[in-house]
Amino acid sequence: MKQFSLLILVIIIFFSCKKEYEPRNITSLRIKEFKMDSTSIRAIQIVNDKTVYYAGSRGDIGFTNDNGKSWSTEYLIYKDSILPNFRSIATNGKYFFALSIANPALLYKISNDTTEIVYKEEHKKVFYDSMKFFSDAKYGIAVGDPIKNCASIILTSDGGNTWNKIPCNKLPFFEDGEAFFAASNTNIKIIDDTVWIASGGKKARILKSIDKGQNWSVFETPIVQGDGPQGIYSIDFYDKKNGIIIGGDYSKPSKNIANKAITSDGGKTWTLIANGQNPAYKSCLQYVPNTNGKEIFAVGKQGISFSNDGGNSWSTISTDSYYTIQFLNKNTAWLAGNNRISKLNLQ
Repeated sequence: MKQFSLLILVIIIFFSCKKEYEPRNITSLRIKEFKMDSTSIRAIQIVNDKTVYYAGSRGDIGFTNDNGKSWSTEYLIYKDSILPNFRSIATNGKYFFALSIANPALLYKISNDTTEIVYKEEHKKVFYDSMKFFSDAKYGIAVGDPIKNCASIILTSDGGNTWNKIPCNKLPFFEDGEAFFAASNTNIKIIDDTVWIASGGKKARILKSIDKGQNWSVFETPIVQGDGPQGIYSIDFYDKKNGIIIGGDYSKPSKNIANKAITSDGGKTWTLIANGQNPAYKSCLQYVPNTNGKEIFAVGKQGISFSNDGGNSWSTISTDSYYTIQFLNKNTAWLAGNNRISKLNLQ
């Protein structure tokens, strides 16, 4: 009994003495840029410390296996003339998947040996925005703009071999003018079986499922909304309770009112942060790994912004324009934008 009491005491002392994470004060970056001619890149997928894939606007799927020293690119041409405009890329660890916007929607499954279309959808309103896989590699999700009065959401449960669209009677009702933004492939966030999706336009809301997309709830946010280019462009969660959203008005990128918010209850309620303060419109934001939800990067037209206090205050640390950012680890990230991919080093 005495040994057990001593063990409890040691555990209490350990946790009480454990230091609170001290976020870094980052004021500058080291960015190495790689030119990618004639393509707009809004979707990247880091594989490991040397390998990153991208999907571009000219049907181009590219990758590097040597930290950007050399790049390989394949152009996917549909019916000999259509270059798919890709804004989504994802991997289940075995295959890569690239999804095009606009009509027809084309979802490619890509391996070293073969490339095949595993889902196609034709409709004048079809427009897919983002795609992710769950950690088990079997289940995946892609989201697109409404065709009727619900989001277009397709799911796979067999590793991406087949995809099926969720019927509207199983999804929240969408008002006319509510949609999604294909800005950075980050309006979907997944942790375990839980997935969040962020909308914009007429409404700026959060769709949430805790069972891999089988059932959905929807929650309001205070992000600017009501007009086509307004709303949430990117969402991230540090854990299942604490998350952040960012966006604004794409047509007025200097406006910084009601474009950033946080949640501490898993997305049910949201509170504006840094309201009336920069950064203004951003297309993507991401928590820095292993920083206890303190460090966050946001990228967009007007540069790269950094917060070291969970989003309450921000500093502009680069004026370089990017669409998306993804972290490999605490000190390394990849960025992509118009005609370029870059590697960021924080050390």
